[in-house]
This record gives sequence, C-alpha cells and structure tokens, in this order.
Amino acid sequence: MNDPVYFVIPTYRLKDVGETVRVYDENFRRNGHDVRMVVFDDSSIGAHEKYFASLQEVKTHNDLLYVGPREKEQFIAYINSRLKDRALGSLVRDLFRPSYGGNRNVALMYTLGSLLVSSDDDMRPRALVEDSPESLELDEVARGKIVRASDGGFTRKSFDLLTAFLDALGKPVSEVPANYLQGDHVADTAMDLETNTSMGLMRANSLLLRRGSLPADGVAKVAQTFRSGTNDIDALDYVELFLGDPTETDLDALNETYVLVNWRPVVTKNNWRIDCGVAGYDNRDGLPPFFPTRLRFEDYIYRLWIQQPGVAAAHVDAAQTHLKSNYMRSPLASEVFNEEIANLLKRKFKGNPWRADALTVTFDYDGEVTLADCEEILARVRRVYHRALAEAGATSSPGRASALTQFATTLERAFYGFEPDFFQQNVARIVDDVVNQIKACIDIWPRLIEICLFQKSRAGGGLPATRICPA
Repeated sequence: MNDPVYFVIPTYRLKDVGETVRVYDENFRRNGHDVRMVVFDDSSIGAHEKYFASLQEVKTHNDLLYVGPREKEQFIAYINSRLKDRALGSLVRDLFRPSYGGNRNVALMYTLGSLLVSSDDDMRPRALVEDSPESLELDEVARGKIVRASDGGFTRKSFDLLTAFLDALGKPVSEVPANYLQGDHVADTAMDLETNTSMGLMRANSLLLRRGSLPADGVAKVAQTFRSGTNDIDALDYVELFLGDPTETDLDALNETYVLVNWRPVVTKNNWRIDCGVAGYDNRDGLPPFFPTRLRFEDYIYRLWIQQPGVAAAHVDAAQTHLKSNYMRSPLASEVFNEEIANLLKRKFKGNPWRADALTVTFDYDGEVTLADCEEILARVRRVYHRALAEAGATSSPGRASALTQFATTLERAFYGFEPDFFQQNVARIVDDVVNQIKACIDIWPRLIEICLFQKSRAGGGLPATRICPA
C-alpha cells in the first residue's frame, strides 16, 4: 500500500509526551518504516511555553510535527475565514476545543486524504504477554487476565505496529490476510455489548467472535491493536480492585495489571469494542467527527457509524500497553461521574432512531433525562459509597482508611449528595448541553471537510504546524 501514513499522538500532557514520541519513533525505525509523526497538543499557552522546549530536544528518525495552541488558533482562524459566517465561529471552536474528541477532530482534518494511526500519550508500543500462552477456543479472539504486577509471569514484547495496521487498514475484506477470523462482531465476556460498560469486575475475560455475514467488498475503515496494562477498565472496576486488596493504600497506584494470554486478528462488520487509544483510521475520503466532549466517550459515534453498508473494522495482529498516567488526571470520583453520564448518553443515542452517512451520524435523541435514569445511576454508585465507608471502618491500616474515606467523601460530592432531584436537575442540564453541542457540530462537519481538503490540495497548501525533527 502506497497511501501516505500519519502517526499521531493526541495529548494534553506536553510534559511527558516526549518519551512517547521517542519509543514509537524507535519502533518504526527498527522495523524500517518512514512515517509522518504529529503531536496534537491540547495544552494551555502557559504549559506550552513551559514544556515545549523538552519536546524539541527529542531527536527522531521520522519527521515530527507539532500542532499546539498557537497552531490550532491559526487553523480555526483559517476555517472561520473560509466560512464567512461569524455566527458559526462558536461551533467551529466547539468542534476543535481542548477535549478528548476535539483534539482528535483536529487530527482528522490534518490527516485528510491519508491513513491515520493514533496512540494516546500514555501508550507504549509493546505488550504484556503471559509467559505460557494458552491456545484459544474455536471462536475466541483474545484472552487476558488481571494479575498483581509484582507476581511476574509475563514478558514485555514489541511488535511491528505499522505493518500490522497496514495488513488490514483501508483494505477490502477480500484482501485481508487469510489468518484473520471473520464475522459480524466481537463480544467481550466482561462488557455490555452496546455500551462497552463493565458488567462488574472480572479478573479474566475473553473476546468472542459472533459469526455473521461480512461482505467481501466491505472496507476496514477502522482498525486497532489489542491492549494490555489497564485494558480500559471502568473507573468503578478500578475502585473494586482497590476494595478487593486489603494491602493497598493508594488509589492512584494499584499493583494490578492486565496481561494478554493470547490473541489473533479478526475483521468484522461491526465493532462495539472500538478503542481509539490504539486505533487506526482510513481517512482518505474523510470520516465523521468524534464527539467534541470532555466526557470519555468521544469514539462512540464510530461504533454506530461503521454499521452502515460497505464499512468493516479490524483487530490487527499486534498489541500495545496502557500505562495509565495519573499526571493531570481527574480525581477518581470525577471519573466515575463522567463515565456514568457517558454511559447514559450511549444508551440514549443507541435507543433512539439514528442514521449514518459517509461523514456523519444523525441522532433523534433530544436530551431528555428521567428521574428513573438518575435513580438507577445513584443506586449503583451509593452501593460503592457504602462499601468504601464500611471498608474504611474495618481496616487496621490508617493510610487505607484515609484513602477510602476521602474517596467516599469526593464521590458523594461528585454525585450532588446523592439527592435525586438535585442530581437529575444537574445531569439534565449537562446532557442537554452535550447533546445540542454534538448535533450542531455534526451538522457543520461536512462543510469543514470541504474547506480543509481544498486547502490541502493547493500547491504549497497545508495546515499550520511546527516542524520539530528532522529539521
């Protein structure tokens, strides 16, 4: 495949991103790849001025570009100058604002016409693999388990990531390697299928192929590696790990890690397990926008979008590790709150009529939140709250008791004192704002695609970026 390939790292932690750049650049170099690397930085101007010099000190074999706060302002100004409608300026800014989805939307515009591989700033191009791998069952795609990191029994293994992606990304199903399983979708024994929400902490899980029709001309528009480390567990599962280990005293430093036992590549018609932290995208003809929200469900739109005819998804034959950086991460209680609101929105978007086309997904959900919705959430979180307090009272460790009490206090505060009416009032406001913002941004997205494609096609054209290395 001769299509240009970008490797991007979305970040808001400029202080630490240099090491991520270094290890991925080395992976590409060792495997003989020439890749255009871009750091998309959501830092403030102050953080940029404080830490940009450390990124400039990183020497790479591949071209390294940087798109930070100043470049993004220039980019947004260019978009608005082409729109010539000042009333749309706030929508443009919302689409690309500092957020999980907004930063990825900038990356989509900069990589139009190309293949795009993305890894988060706390990912590493190696996997934690059990020392004695087990054979998989007939329709088992992958198996993994949570273990104590100090117990060992696993090895860090590196893979040729780019070759693994290019085996499938952007290819028709008929051209995907013969060792790929094929079917309708992959189900996780530990997750609800359509919301990707945990069904409760499970120390072992499997991904299982669900057989079904997979048209040979469907194109793998999205692909991803497997993931070890934290394996994207829910915040409440993280709490369960802490509650289940009486020796732990620091909620931010659990001695647990997710190890892959075995896996094999698969291509499917649908993919409810999309993991944008380790994903690649066929962006040659444009893609829909990520949800421009600070809630961590920016990629849910893709789980719906790929269900349209002609689109497929793949899990490629490689794995990476998530280190779960705690630097600049929200408190755990806030993460629990954000996940609960995100999961509510997933159910609402999926449970109401929606339609997909080449560049967008249109939703009929109007933002309604019922008291029953809120009481279901509060009942689930209250149980965790009371367990934390009970464990704090039972433990003989002052450090553990303090951590549990503090967590319970912040959890109660994050959920508005568990008062149903007050909770509903605030959640309804948040959901209404998010839904209206998402709908408005999706409506304008195709126009912005046209503007950026035109700019990138001009002689000497391009979008604002700073070259770091090689000079």
